[in-house]
This record gives sequence, structure tokens and C-alpha cells, in this order.
Amino acid sequence: MTLGARIAWDDTVLPFQLDRSDIRGRVARLDGVLDNVLRQHDYPPVIEALVTEMSVLTALIGQTVKERWKLSLQVRGNGPARIIATDYYGPTEEGEPARIRAWASYDTERLDLDADPFSQIGEGYFAILIDQGAGNAPYQGITPIAGNSLSACAETYFAQSEQLPTRFSLTFGHSTIPGEKERWRAGGVMLQHMPKASPFVAKDAATGEGGLLNPADILDGDEGENWNRVNLLLDTVEELELIGPQVQPTELLVRLFHEEGPRVFDPQPVVFGCTCSADRVRTSLSIYSAKDIRHMTTPEGIVTADCQFCGAHYEFDPLTLGFEAKGAAGEPV
Repeated sequence: MTLGARIAWDDTVLPFQLDRSDIRGRVARLDGVLDNVLRQHDYPPVIEALVTEMSVLTALIGQTVKERWKLSLQVRGNGPARIIATDYYGPTEEGEPARIRAWASYDTERLDLDADPFSQIGEGYFAILIDQGAGNAPYQGITPIAGNSLSACAETYFAQSEQLPTRFSLTFGHSTIPGEKERWRAGGVMLQHMPKASPFVAKDAATGEGGLLNPADILDGDEGENWNRVNLLLDTVEELELIGPQVQPTELLVRLFHEEGPRVFDPQPVVFGCTCSADRVRTSLSIYSAKDIRHMTTPEGIVTADCQFCGAHYEFDPLTLGFEAKGAAGEPV
């Protein structure tokens, strides 16, 4: 396989369906997207690992959103890794790439560089937010931090909030292509059972009270057997098969699920993309009074702002900012 053929699948999400099992899924490969996300910041390796895992989860989950919609994943915890946030912007036109951006906030002094990255989050919550555009109320679903990975948190979210059995198998790490510098690379598979018509409520076996759902609470009979069988097949995947680039996503699906009748759909390319702009920053500062703006002004007489996602730096004249700088009609004067 030529290098060109290998990297043709980089930064793509391939949707598929297993016809025999009534299960859908996606295969994601991220390379250049991660390079662009991470080079904006000098993150410690444990934070880079969390941002990388969150980014590939975002690519896999985000591919389900409709054109022009925005999907956001957020993890907030009380540990040294305080916030991991990602955004997925659906294509504005058919055939265009989707865009992903990511950002993390952490406490350097509390961070344990030798610990498991997930342990640095502590207690908190995992959230998915969907912005369906102007005129539509945004959707938000939240579940507590659970399991031992961000992937496990996402699986809990779908079982609890969407009642959809979901499984992720991800891997990520440093990769070197001959002639290029070392860079992060990630790959993963997402499996999801087709929705059922009726809702289910999990019960704790001891108390009878509500609890976290798992696939056994939602699926039974043939559906449960299909789900278990496909998950056992996914368990056989090797890290190098997930991350590529030697094994193409289509070849991976045949290797894993050839007896399940895999059927693929058009792949979705993804790129790093940020939506920040001077106008957006100016709008966000319009909620502050002139007094607040004065507190933000530097000794040089300017107000500065930096985008946490892409690192863009903005400078403003303080006299043009704040709600007191707006006219009676709400427009800038």
C-alpha cells in the first residue's frame, strides 16, 4: 500500500451498519486534526492524552449531527484536569469537511504526570450539548463521571440519557511517518444498537431504586445475543488495526465483522477549525459595563482576549466595548 493510499483515510469518519445484527457504527482516524489541536498549547502529556481521547470521541459521536449543527462534549471534574471541552461543527454544505476544536484547563501544581490521565479528572460530570441553530432550543444531557476512561463516560451517557447500548474501542499515541516529526495519532470504532421503541428504566437489584443503565437492561433475546456477539468480535481488534495507517477502515470492518454483513456509507472528512473572530469576542464583551471594561484594560490602554481553542490573540480599544458603548437600538455606535 502506498503512503498516499494510507493517509487518504486520515482525518475521516466512516459510518457503517451491520445488517445481520441491527447495529450501526463508525470508524474514525485522526492525525492532522490532532496535530493542529495540540500544537496550539504546550499541554503536559497526561492532558494531551485526555484531549486526544476526547477529540476522537467527538469525531465518532459528532458524525451523527445534521449539517450546520454543533455538538459539544464537556468533562468537568474536581481533580487537576478541571475541564476538557470539544466542539464538532457539522458541514455547512454537502461534501464539505466537518470541523473539530478542543481545549483543556488544568491545575499544573496538582497534576500528577506519572498517573493515569483519567484519574486526574476526579469526580464530576460528562455532558453532551447539541446546538441545532437559530430558533431551536439547545439540547443538553449530563451524566456523572463513571468507569475508568472518557470512553466509559460516553457509554454511560448513551445508556442512561439516550437508552442506546453503545460501545467504544479507542487507541491513541505518538506516531512517526518517515520524513516527518513525531505526532499524535488516534483511531477508534463506535458501535451502537438501533433505537428501540419503548423506554426502559434501570433498577438497583438491592433497593429497587433507579440506577445506571447497562446494555442488559435495554436488550434481551436475540437483540442481546447480537449485541454480545458483535462486542466479542470488537474485543479482538488490535491497537495497530485501530490507529492505522496500514489497515484501511473498510479492511478493518471486513476483518472484524465479515459475518455480520457490514455495509459502509460515505466517509466524512474532518479538519481542525475554530469559529472565533474579533466580532464574536466583541459581542461576548458586550455584557460588561464600562466599569468592568476598565478593570480589564491593560496598562497600555487596551483590552486583550485570547481564544482558548486556537490561541488567536485579539486587542480592542476599551471605549468600543461594553453595553454602554451601544446605541439605543442595540447597535454599536
